[in-house]
Amino acid sequence: MIDGVFWTALALVFEPQTLMVGLAAAMFGLFVGAVPGLSATMAVALLIPVTFFMPPVPALVAVVMTTAMAIFAGDIPSVLLRIPGTPASAAYTDDAFAMTKRGQGELAMGICLVTSAIGGLFGAVVLVLLAPILADFAIRFSSFEYFWLVLLGLTCAVFVCHGNMIKGTVSLLLGLFIATIGLDPLAGFPRFTFEVRDLYSGLPFIATMVGMFAVSEILRTVTALGQPLEVVKHQFGNVFAGVWRVLRRYHWNMWRGNAIGTAIGILPGAGADIAAWISYSVGKRFSRTPETFGKGSEEGLVDAGAANNAAVAGAWVPALVFGIPGDSVTAIVIGMLFLKGLQPGPMIFDNSPVETTALFIAFFVANLALLPIGWLAIKASGYTLSIPRAYLMPIILLFCMVGSFAVNNDPFAILVMLVMGVVAFLMMENDIPIAPAILGMVLGDQLEKTFLTSLMKVDGEVSRLIERPIAAWLAAITVIIWAMMLWSAWRQWRAAKTRA
Repeated sequence: MIDGVFWTALALVFEPQTLMVGLAAAMFGLFVGAVPGLSATMAVALLIPVTFFMPPVPALVAVVMTTAMAIFAGDIPSVLLRIPGTPASAAYTDDAFAMTKRGQGELAMGICLVTSAIGGLFGAVVLVLLAPILADFAIRFSSFEYFWLVLLGLTCAVFVCHGNMIKGTVSLLLGLFIATIGLDPLAGFPRFTFEVRDLYSGLPFIATMVGMFAVSEILRTVTALGQPLEVVKHQFGNVFAGVWRVLRRYHWNMWRGNAIGTAIGILPGAGADIAAWISYSVGKRFSRTPETFGKGSEEGLVDAGAANNAAVAGAWVPALVFGIPGDSVTAIVIGMLFLKGLQPGPMIFDNSPVETTALFIAFFVANLALLPIGWLAIKASGYTLSIPRAYLMPIILLFCMVGSFAVNNDPFAILVMLVMGVVAFLMMENDIPIAPAILGMVLGDQLEKTFLTSLMKVDGEVSRLIERPIAAWLAAITVIIWAMMLWSAWRQWRAAKTRA
């Protein structure tokens, strides 16, 4: 049975049509990732309306190829411009650019490419091994466990936020508020619809995602058009020369980065950028030469580069098993899975074995293809980075509008896309992270349903929500994280008061 499923999935992945879709998605991901200011999440948000017209397997292959390529491609402007193409490249941008300035651009690019491919393969192995095991465990979950699990996921999304956790909490509450727009899930009573019938079913998911990730980035890029980009003139030769020497020397850093990236990716709301920063910080902490970090450290490049692509596959573990996104990309993907009739949760491996197996295969194909395709992208990097952003942004905005409209042929979706784009732009300008808001929008409905369902089961006795052992453990972990967050906030307040 398993063999039959595997060969069927393999045949679907390697169909000529699927391969062509995957190749086109790879090129698209490389392009978006290499353009400073555009992100892997934006690439997926733009891609989702196109996948609406595809069968499930090509759609999954397209998303995986786009994400893997875009995360790596963000390293290209880091090496040449000292500007991270995606947030996942920000941790080691200074090191990559410093190596280029001293004539080691090929080595820097080669390290980024090879560690990304190895990290992606490592994360894929963990996804294949861990997801089915967790699914068998999750089958025993009731509404009690799912309520605490969703609450834990939302808590982690705030806990791992960079900077001010208060701003992360504000972002999360905004997302939860947006999730309440529409009809009450149990009573069917309209909430915050202002008698606008288009809002009865809530905000259009795809249009909201495109607005918050694509339109906001367009606005941020347009406001920075007065800052010209100057590409370092660098002709790339053999980007693989010297890479294996570096990886042999820092092999422990690479495997540690892979493990950290995958583990951080599994945490809801974390993602590749946080994984890269944490791996980079851990590498600097245990390095024999921490003073070189930020000044062209090969070790720092290995640490962070190994983590960002490993986090991509790790983020799919909670998304598939529990329906809880590990990052902003999988938050968008969960909506696509529902559109394709694939129900995220522990039964997805039994109900859709071919599609999930094809997804696993796609991760291995994408990261193996990253080496040759990424090499070609490096060779063409000068042309990609020289495209004027003043011409590029209107074209991307047009694609956003067409994609949002095409899902349901609804002009209201374009309005939602534009409004949410402005909201997300204002959030970014005030250093309020977007990821917690996205998680709140995706999980808000599930949080409400599981909470109300559980209350009805126990006749409204809140104390009985922890009467099941697994629910009690999840509740305890959630409370501990809350306590840690309050303790951290109190220490920050004390430190600020002392300085004053």
